[in-house]
Amino acid sequence: MICTINFDGDDVLVLDQNRLPGELVYERISDHRDLAEAIKLLKVRGAPLIGVSAAFGLALAAANYTGSADSLEAYYTEQEQLFAATRPTAVNLFGAIKRMRQVFNRQKNLDTGSLAGYLRQEAQNMFDEDIAKNHAIGEAGQDLLAPDSRILTICNAGALATCGYGTALGVIRSADRRGKIKMVWACETRPVLQGARLTVWELMQDKIPVSLITDNMAAYLMNLQQIDAVIIGADRIAANGDTANKIGSYSLAVLAQYHKLPFYVAAPLSTVDIDIPSGGEIPIEERGQEEVRRILGNYITVPEVSVFNPAFDVTPADLIKGIITEVGVIRPPFTERLVRIKKEMA
Repeated sequence: MICTINFDGDDVLVLDQNRLPGELVYERISDHRDLAEAIKLLKVRGAPLIGVSAAFGLALAAANYTGSADSLEAYYTEQEQLFAATRPTAVNLFGAIKRMRQVFNRQKNLDTGSLAGYLRQEAQNMFDEDIAKNHAIGEAGQDLLAPDSRILTICNAGALATCGYGTALGVIRSADRRGKIKMVWACETRPVLQGARLTVWELMQDKIPVSLITDNMAAYLMNLQQIDAVIIGADRIAANGDTANKIGSYSLAVLAQYHKLPFYVAAPLSTVDIDIPSGGEIPIEERGQEEVRRILGNYITVPEVSVFNPAFDVTPADLIKGIITEVGVIRPPFTERLVRIKKEMA
């Protein structure tokens, strides 16, 4: 299985996903600020992995602290803010920061080395839990698929977006182990091409049949009756089930409804934010204009053109047939079920 992040001695190793598929390169990080920058630059990406990476970064920040005990609280708060500012849409990030804060509050009176050890163990626990959750999501989701299924997905919600196995691709992996997958259609996912660069590479590593399409080919494929279901990941799910995911996901949901195809979201419950009642309150990250003006560093348009570059869109809950989680498939209406399950897990 692909390893996306790991402790190595006193350092953190991260798989630089910007180098894929051409090169498999791990970056050694000893300064937590470099890990925050790696999240910002999409070297590590995907909501579950972003959260765990921030946890690794906070553990690293504590290990590197050399100030006085009196200044520790202010220092740690500053590092929390550093990681919170990296990717505003992915709610897993804020959940991870909150969970690490609970450990910090319990152990902050210890010496710095012991505190850092507790934080590191908590980050490792989150890593291990994420993989277990992904396997559970895969098992729950594969039951929804018939033999010879042809699945459409966008972006990358696989092992590369998590600590291993994946959410949407976890469902596909579990289904493939039972011989259920005839084809995975991977949208290239403009503008950063996560589908073309990452999902295709990841599925081909596992010898799962995959074909690449441009994002604007999905409707035609549905019309040709070449798709049986759409499965995506999520960066934040509101209490009513509205789901923020990579830009283009909303379009696929509208097309799926028109063509009478099931549209599923696969995500751990940590991605559900019951403090946000609906998708309209989800903050949508806007990224730099150069991501759209260039592909792999080469201009594809007039360099001075103005660009609108939202990284995510929001799919309304009434377009979603089910949310596949580690505790099973949650069906609409979502609000009561999501809120109840989240409160039970609190």
